[in-house]
Order: sequence, then structure tokens, then C-alpha cells
Amino acid sequence: MNQRQQLEENRHDDDAVLSSFLASLMDYTPTIPDELAEHYLAKSGFQCPDVRLVRLVAVATQKFIADVATDALQHCKARQAAVVKDKRDKLQKDKRLTLAMEDLSKALQEYGVNVKHQEYFADSPSAGLDAATRDE
Repeated sequence: MNQRQQLEENRHDDDAVLSSFLASLMDYTPTIPDELAEHYLAKSGFQCPDVRLVRLVAVATQKFIADVATDALQHCKARQAAVVKDKRDKLQKDKRLTLAMEDLSKALQEYGVNVKHQEYFADSPSAGLDAATRDE
């Protein structure tokens, strides 16, 4: 068997795997609804009547969100472990993790997404509003 025949067989195998994967997307319901994926795809200028491609984008988006959330959790654990080391004399009874914007920003930065957030916090819900809006 020559190299050309082998390449054609590999391509045929790849096509078969892709076809079976796309067919399996018809039975799979992703976490992100088709309508939401279609909305953002249309907003970006992509329109495709094939539901399988929309679901493929939804699955890829779901994977991206899961990866970012996992990385943010790791940053959160590392940050809170550093706080516990600083306060060794106090017992840490509360084991709940608190996801901070700092953790999410670091996780997103690993994927090339830069998030800019304000460095201040309001003392009240009306802080930062002008006087006319505050009185309403």
C-alpha cells in the first residue's frame, strides 16, 4: 500500500468519526440552550441553519466556561491557602470558598481575556449616583 492510499484511508476514517460525532450532537442537549448560542452567533455575523454546528459551538463554549471556572477555583484555593498561612494561630472553621473577581480575572487572563474591573466598592447602593437620581 502506498502512502497516497494510506492518506485517503485516514481521511475516510476521520470523515467517519466526524460524521458520527455530528450525528451524536443531535441527541445531546448542551447546558447552553440552542437559542442562546444562535443569538450570539447571529450577533457576531454567523448564521447557519444546521443545528449540529450551533450545538458544537455551545459545547465548545460550555467547555471553555468549565475550564475558566476550574482555573478560577484553583486560584481561589491558592489565595485562601495563603491567607490561612498568614493567620496560623486562628482556627479556620469556615471552609467555604469565596470566588473573588481577582480569581476570575487571573483565570481569564490565562486564556487571553483581559477583564478590567473597578478598584473601589460602594458603601451604599446609591453611591456614585448624582443627587437627582439618588432622591428618586
